[in-house]
Amino acid sequence: MATSGHDLVEPREQWGTRLGFILAAMGSAIGLGNIWRYPYVVYDNGGGAFLIPYFIAIATAAVPLLILEYALGHRYRHAAPFAFRSVRRGAEWLGWFQIGISMVIMTYYVVIIGWVLSYFYYSFGTRWGDDPDAFFFGSYLGTSDSFWAIGGIQWKVLLSVVIAWAITYLILRRGVRRGIELAAKILMPLLIVMIAVIVVRGVTLPGAAAGLNVLLTPDFGALTDAQVWVAAYGQVFFSFSIGFAVMIVYASYLRHRSELSNSAVIVGMANSGFEFLAALGVFSVLGFLASQQGTGVTEVVTSGVGLAFVAFPQIINEMPGFNSLFGVLFFGALLFAGITSAVSIMECAVAGVREKFRLSRTAAVNWMCGITALASVLYVTRGGLYYLDVVDHFINSFALIFAGLAEVILIAWIARQLGPLQAHVNRDSYLRVGWWWTISLTAITPLLLSAMAVINVYQEATTRYEDYPLSGLLVMGWGVVLVTLVLAVVLQRLRRHEPLPATIGD
Repeated sequence: MATSGHDLVEPREQWGTRLGFILAAMGSAIGLGNIWRYPYVVYDNGGGAFLIPYFIAIATAAVPLLILEYALGHRYRHAAPFAFRSVRRGAEWLGWFQIGISMVIMTYYVVIIGWVLSYFYYSFGTRWGDDPDAFFFGSYLGTSDSFWAIGGIQWKVLLSVVIAWAITYLILRRGVRRGIELAAKILMPLLIVMIAVIVVRGVTLPGAAAGLNVLLTPDFGALTDAQVWVAAYGQVFFSFSIGFAVMIVYASYLRHRSELSNSAVIVGMANSGFEFLAALGVFSVLGFLASQQGTGVTEVVTSGVGLAFVAFPQIINEMPGFNSLFGVLFFGALLFAGITSAVSIMECAVAGVREKFRLSRTAAVNWMCGITALASVLYVTRGGLYYLDVVDHFINSFALIFAGLAEVILIAWIARQLGPLQAHVNRDSYLRVGWWWTISLTAITPLLLSAMAVINVYQEATTRYEDYPLSGLLVMGWGVVLVTLVLAVVLQRLRRHEPLPATIGD
């Protein structure tokens, strides 16, 4: 007899190997920001001296938070909503809020992957021409002149986005072991090799030394600037996939006897090592670009969209020999980093609705990918770049920080569950967590996240972001954050279906 998606009960999936879990977690953490954001953050915050607060932030916040989320997912065997509900009745909304944040991010993240796919194709023969700036913002995106001039759909962008969604959908549809884990085992080694090749080629180019000097020359005076320390903690918080609900659900797929703390350290160090390697590659080729243009490196330094889709095509145009191959490697690396992160972002939503509504994987993937894909169409219009920029700014500056702060306050101060979770981690872990973990989660992390929130609110209140119209910031910024929070509360109040997985006893 046929069984509906609502009635079908499936056993909880598991990773095939610990290596598969680690590679998948690395794939989630290593995303586009590691390649196009981190190098600029280092440069803008003291150069080589930034590595001091950066590694302190990893030890005192990022790794402890990563261990916490692993412990939550593994002990309670749930996605974020029911994991938080297991910690304290009435806290389910926080899990839905984190999933909502992930879904909002996914609506535009997959669009950027679509851009990368297009540029992967354009790399063959450097099809962006002699003026990459005009090509990207004009010919490709067709960016409108004003914020609310939505304009029509850019069909070549839409085609690439559809392909990006198809890849993500097919991986998710195949499940944890045959989809997510297999993709990570293939894509992550290839990504690391591609970045290594880019670095080797970059450092052999004329002017590379000047670029690396700008990146690595330490300004120790910057260490007295509180903003540099906030930037360090902000970087590790955003780049470790913390507060997205991703690591909670990934850890819930581990076997009952699993090493948690050591896995967190491995993922953290791999993520940081990759970021630094990417920074070497980026600044070596920026040094080359500066030498070709007869200007200083600081004149060509940029980050984000400008780095990937304007500066790098300019660099590729200037490169002697096999420049198309370099473009294929760079945009291929961005593509692999983007896909592994996108899959993890969607998986936390798929797992959440499966537990809440007792859906089969196929039904959950169909619903969540379908809803999110429809929402992403907004960003393939001529005004899409403006909306992407505003939504990304508000989600990362406010929603994500609030979600992370609420998480540590709930567990450390309200529910007081650090003790049981610490015991769970230490039960099977070679690297035991102790006082440093407790201090980090009860004091250091809440204080720093609070400071980041206050600073961001102050900056938003005193300076209008990118001079966008106030109506745009209210609707696409604060409005999106508020709607996400309201929907999280509504989802908590909907009728609950008892999920199958049970808490692992200690």
